[in-house]
Amino acid sequence: MNLPNRITLARICLIPFLMVFLLVDFPFYPEPLQLGSLSLPYNQLIAAVIFIIAASTDGIDGYLARKNNMVTNLGKLLDPLADKLLVTAVLISLVEMGKLDSWIAVVIISREFAVTGLRQIALLDGSVVAASAWGKLKTVVQIVAIVLLLLNNFPFSFTGIHMDVIAVWAAAIITIWSGIDYFIKNKDLLHLSKA
Repeated sequence: MNLPNRITLARICLIPFLMVFLLVDFPFYPEPLQLGSLSLPYNQLIAAVIFIIAASTDGIDGYLARKNNMVTNLGKLLDPLADKLLVTAVLISLVEMGKLDSWIAVVIISREFAVTGLRQIALLDGSVVAASAWGKLKTVVQIVAIVLLLLNNFPFSFTGIHMDVIAVWAAAIITIWSGIDYFIKNKDLLHLSKA
């Protein structure tokens, strides 16, 4: 197993720790961190740090694999799986915490399933659905939205701008559009059999 695949596996292994800090109410947590009018529980701060580390490994493993000619079939399987597991776990946790509407989580997760299905069809057809610019933007905006939700809109909470809400709506809209874009660009893969 090469280094990029190990990094990807490390990303998957961070997910349970992230979930524990988000959903388990440990009695030994100190009082929430107070930054002016902002109250930030330590478990959310720790979870945000874990999420940022995990999300940043996505670019690192892909870069190392391409640069060092270490792209493997295992990596092609694990990398998108790790991304989807990470985002799905956090979105469901945020819904459980009451910080995210469930319909937004459903929209984002459904898009991931749909595009994964499209990629499977492409593989059966002997082709590859490459990541699009919209897909990459979707990932960045989702990560920003999740971090802002985990940090209770820090640092924008001091300005009165609800950047977390704006980022969540932007993530939902871009997620929907990027999914539509994938299907439009790859509509030839969806051969409808004639009855």
